[in-house]
Amino acid sequence: MKTTKLVIGILSIVLSVFVGFQSMVAGLGNTISKNGEVGGSGGFLVAIVLLVAGIVAIATRKGQKGGFVAGGFYIVGAILGFATAGSYGDLKIWAGLCLIFGLTFIIGSFISNKNAKKLAASRKNRPRKRPNNGNGKKRRR
Repeated sequence: MKTTKLVIGILSIVLSVFVGFQSMVAGLGNTISKNGEVGGSGGFLVAIVLLVAGIVAIATRKGQKGGFVAGGFYIVGAILGFATAGSYGDLKIWAGLCLIFGLTFIIGSFISNKNAKKLAASRKNRPRKRPNNGNGKKRRR
């Protein structure tokens, strides 16, 4: 899961630049046409959320709770994107991608936490081996 978090984090940072520029152009189109839509502004917020979630994903890829934080940011980005899309159709695609990334992080964190608990329980119940003194005989305590 560490590699997946790293890849999704890097992909999010790269996509945030693309989504940001695309949203600026959409916002400029909304302003010129005076249609009252906020798709460009919403897209820019989604780009910021993608950037923050990508940084959090990379920084906390080895930890237990970082996946939940990054997943929460992705879910917030998806809600923002779907709520403000309007005629900016690509924003629905970016919001769907945020939703997929968010669910991946949250489900992956649940699975890795469950596996970590099982591993800790198996280590706790395993009998300890007595160390030897190097000549093949076991040391007495």
